[in-house]
Amino acid sequence: MHDIRALRADPAAFDAAMARRGIAAQADGLIALDDLRREAITMAEGVQSRRNQLNREIGVAAKRGDQEEVARLKESVAAIVVESAADLPAKRQSEMDAALSVIPNILDADVPEGRDESANVVMHQHGEAPRPNFEPKQHFELGEALGLMDFATATRLSGSRFVVLKGALARLERALGQWMLGLHTETHGYTEVSPPLLVNAATLYGTGQLPKFEEDLFRSGDHYLIPTAEVPLTNLVADQVIPEPMEPLRFTALTPCFRSEAGSAGRDTRGMLRQHQFSKVEMVSITRPEDSDAEHERMTKCAEAVLTALGLTWRRMLLCAGDTGFSAARTYDLEVWLPGQKAWREISSCSNCRDFQARRMKTRFKRGKEMVLVHTLNGSGVAVGRALIAVMETHQQEDGSIAVPEILRPWMGADRISAS
Repeated sequence: MHDIRALRADPAAFDAAMARRGIAAQADGLIALDDLRREAITMAEGVQSRRNQLNREIGVAAKRGDQEEVARLKESVAAIVVESAADLPAKRQSEMDAALSVIPNILDADVPEGRDESANVVMHQHGEAPRPNFEPKQHFELGEALGLMDFATATRLSGSRFVVLKGALARLERALGQWMLGLHTETHGYTEVSPPLLVNAATLYGTGQLPKFEEDLFRSGDHYLIPTAEVPLTNLVADQVIPEPMEPLRFTALTPCFRSEAGSAGRDTRGMLRQHQFSKVEMVSITRPEDSDAEHERMTKCAEAVLTALGLTWRRMLLCAGDTGFSAARTYDLEVWLPGQKAWREISSCSNCRDFQARRMKTRFKRGKEMVLVHTLNGSGVAVGRALIAVMETHQQEDGSIAVPEILRPWMGADRISAS
């Protein structure tokens, strides 16, 4: 959500910021809505003031026993449409909020220009793409050959974009999630949270999924299944005033995530890359404005540590203007090299949302007598399904078995996954 006062102070800058995202000028229309809101407030205050004056005059007339004047004044009060005038400011505020709620965050100045992922910038790379002396397979070829990855049964049970994992692969998925959660809590200082998987519309509004992206969500009655644990974790501080001195609040959770993938028809139809249901370890930080840049770097390094420990080849990308998400001011994507696909694929996304979500959630901290909006950050630490894919493809052996990364062997009780 944007600050209408800042927009009014420099409408040209606001329109220029939106143009970077390919969005037409918005400032004039928003200022016009704000003018209507201000006029409604002035009118309501004037009507209420007139009503108060008439009530005082009624009291004076009643004291002197002038019933005829009392009756006349009461008719004047009744003629004032106070109720509708009082409702008008709220109606105009609602119209303004609705218009602002579908406008994305302003990008940081250092976000590169560009319309799509082809303009993203490689910040650095860890490791070199492995070159095995055999033709590597994709994860679904490996999983199906091992008899441990079953898409046909999942389709019969639920439809497309689901999978059934069995045996050692099911255990590997569980091991990945539990190990990552332990790493972030025990080493990186995040507080583990077990949040609700069903949330209300206000919670999704707070982090920016509603109203613009409703088609991407699964709904159950008055609730929605979470698309990411970012939603409940960030909203832990909704409608709160956090006292000073404020240290960064860091939360993490391992949860299922549910996405309709409404805009991905025909994309990644084979395998586990784009599923309706998947597990993810999420990281969320709540900071003071002056701390959020350092926290963004810290959070991204926490995700990078996961990939390094798993023996994966990865790179950090700074997303361009056209590829940065709705609520983010700046985003780093971590991409992992998949030998079977012979391609880089995103496995983590770490974003600094500045005060965009905090304004929607009404989350502030107290600095002396001043109330200041917090900054919110979120990042994958990391997507479990994609980590499973990367481990399978990176550590596959010529005989079709998969070497278990050393860090996971205590969880797996084995150093290799082979056909049973």
